[in-house]
Amino acid sequence: MTGPHPRPPGQGAPVRRRRRVAIDAALLFVVLLLMVQMWLLTATLESYLAGHHEVAFPGFLTSLGLFAASFALYRLVVRLDRAPERDERPPQGSGPWAIG
Repeated sequence: MTGPHPRPPGQGAPVRRRRRVAIDAALLFVVLLLMVQMWLLTATLESYLAGHHEVAFPGFLTSLGLFAASFALYRLVVRLDRAPERDERPPQGSGPWAIG
């Protein structure tokens, strides 16, 4: 038989599992970054209201950096989610050992 062989069930599962782990890790980092950003907002606002006005601009810049990192991770998740599944193994009958 020289035609394409049907893919056995569950062959794409390792690819899907790795993608799911990568998405879960990225979302975990987004949650952690947002928690740090909320803490930074609270600390900066408390210092500003206490009369330390010099902390506002560095707090803003740091918060902007955290937002950019969160947005980059979000774009990664969207790209991973939309990526087509690829088969890890080459199709049977290809490669240098194929006789054809």
